[in-house]
Amino acid sequence: MEGKSVKAIVLAAGRGKRMEAERPKQYLELLGHEVLYYSLKAFEESCVDEVILVTGKEETGWCRKRFVEEYGFSKLKQVIPGGRERYDSVYEGLLAAAPCDYVLIHDGARPLVTREIIRTVLDGAVSFGSCTTGMPVKDTIKVAGAGDMAADTPERDSLWAIHTPQGFSYPVILEAHERFRQGAYRIPVTDDTMMAEIFMRKKAKLVRGSYKNIKVTTPEDLDVAALYLEQSKKGL
Repeated sequence: MEGKSVKAIVLAAGRGKRMEAERPKQYLELLGHEVLYYSLKAFEESCVDEVILVTGKEETGWCRKRFVEEYGFSKLKQVIPGGRERYDSVYEGLLAAAPCDYVLIHDGARPLVTREIIRTVLDGAVSFGSCTTGMPVKDTIKVAGAGDMAADTPERDSLWAIHTPQGFSYPVILEAHERFRQGAYRIPVTDDTMMAEIFMRKKAKLVRGSYKNIKVTTPEDLDVAALYLEQSKKGL
């Protein structure tokens, strides 16, 4: 990667309504630190050159003080406000990342990301232009029809649960987001590899990460994340 610029966008602008907490889930305490701390720490210790944190407008000042001044994350160069929807926040992050060659996009509510996963996704982005970490699903999946009746059962061997980070050639993902914003495409776009697939015809390389790389969404997830972090400290 000599001579190439790599930046990471960490998303922390969501409100986390399913957590049913007074504070957004990314700022809840997890083993003595904020959930968001662990994602930022992983990127601080990774191969990326710079980190851009996208958060709520009211939290930007607090985040600069907490994560840059108090924790000393030197790669965290920008803390910027996000938008109404996730894709708005990603787009703001992409604009702030210019110029760069490759960009990684990560949900700040995934505290179990590792340097190894980050490196693997970056390698995939360099080779294929679009890459995401994830894991094959363990359960049988049903497609629900009317009245919550099972309409179909996809072949499990072909199904993956998709995680973050996701990595891209910067021009590819920026152009995908710009085309999305220029058009009238309004079906849900749930992640950035989908954005690249639809608007750039760029298929994503799937790379295995870890089943532990969970997204903290509900109160139960905090307990699971704490268990995994404790295991990680013990080398398990």
